[in-house]
Amino acid sequence: MCGIFGIANHADASRLTYLGLYALQHRGQESAGISACDDAGVATFKAMGHVADVYTERELQSLPGTVAIGHTRYSTAGDSSTHNAQPIVAQSAYGEVALCHNGNLINASTLRRELEEAGAVFQSTSDSEVFLHLIARSGAASLEDALVHALRRVQGAYCIVLLNKGTLIAARDPFGFRPLCIGRFDGAYAVASESCAFDLINASYLREVQSGEVVVVKDGRLRSVEALPRLDSGKCVFEHVYFSRPDSTVFGRTVQASRDRMGRILAQESPVEADLVVPVPDSGVTAAIGYAQQTGIPFQMGLIRNHYVGRTFIEPRQSIRHFGVKVKLNSVKELLRGKRVVLIDDSIVRGTTSRKIVKMVRAAGAREVHVRISCPPTVSPCFYGIDTPNRKELIASSHTIDEIRKYIEADSLAYLSLPGLLQAVEGSGAEFCTACFTGRYPLDFGSDMMDAKADDRQMDLWSAPDPDIRDLPVLSPARTGRR
Repeated sequence: MCGIFGIANHADASRLTYLGLYALQHRGQESAGISACDDAGVATFKAMGHVADVYTERELQSLPGTVAIGHTRYSTAGDSSTHNAQPIVAQSAYGEVALCHNGNLINASTLRRELEEAGAVFQSTSDSEVFLHLIARSGAASLEDALVHALRRVQGAYCIVLLNKGTLIAARDPFGFRPLCIGRFDGAYAVASESCAFDLINASYLREVQSGEVVVVKDGRLRSVEALPRLDSGKCVFEHVYFSRPDSTVFGRTVQASRDRMGRILAQESPVEADLVVPVPDSGVTAAIGYAQQTGIPFQMGLIRNHYVGRTFIEPRQSIRHFGVKVKLNSVKELLRGKRVVLIDDSIVRGTTSRKIVKMVRAAGAREVHVRISCPPTVSPCFYGIDTPNRKELIASSHTIDEIRKYIEADSLAYLSLPGLLQAVEGSGAEFCTACFTGRYPLDFGSDMMDAKADDRQMDLWSAPDPDIRDLPVLSPARTGRR
């Protein structure tokens, strides 16, 4: 679920890209990178860590030019290391090319083997580098044509931005799995994973990059190319459930409105007698407000989040994910003591986090804890860019709702229905990808991904104890750059 940003025809391109990535930090916290282009060529600086930690004024001054692209990474393919940080930069017949990618290619392993057998040498283990090798070997007359050639070879989810000789190019896959939008600012065009990046720099939102479209920005002008047939049948509904910021417009709909409706419909489908509605912050807040307003039950922030801790779901190591619950949330005992609480969260994946939160609310003195989830049960892994685990680790894939309720130690548990979810996002089953809830995939993921994720062995809920803090690795900031 990486965040990508690009801007062309602006004298302060790298600083605006920095701000854009800052707004997209929620989409990836592993590494950050920016490439900028001037007459001297492409300059790049990238490092492990959050955007604010990676860049100082010194780094931004080292990135001159009127065109820049940036990336904040959340790894789904390739290990967590500096050599997989983006942008990826390579020399080609078209000059230096820098590329950022959000998504996941389902035929990356097959293409990589073919390219290596043909003599290609890869710098990283990320599937994103496949794009550059396909471009370099296309033999096309222009970079634009080479990119279209590459897009016809790859399969899967991708939003990409490229930088080359003062030109910004953006592209989106034919299914439209991941969001990518276009904005206008002070004579410049920008592209970003979410519209909230435009709000930070006071850019105006124009439209989405269409499914199968390639957008070329050069000399202050934007040109559109219909590169691939527009299928438009794979928009990730989980963007509205969890990943995107509530203040963003994604797939033509405001995320805030979608989550509010999720909470209201959830209240209609699964009411319960209670004293308080409490969200699991931050992604459960909007749905909890909708639930409270629909039922008339008072809304309270009974859990307080430490905002200096990242989104634990997208941390790369399971040990950090477990530990993160303890440092991320704390209960307000005065609000919860003796109360019947409706606890609203956006999803349950493995169940371990939900179990800890329910225990936390009970330890604060809650008399009853009723868990309500603003999406259907997650029963299948994602192959299109969300790092959901193997099927065996998805608690809902092999356990009933009541078994999950017993595991998380809640008094009751209910999920939003799939029809309710689609009603909330004002969409249809044909428009959105709901594979994580249904197991029906809009694009066959093939053998490349099958070996990696589609493991049907049952998960034993009680087999693995919580990690002891003494067993966790010592975390220290890593800061390495590459120019």
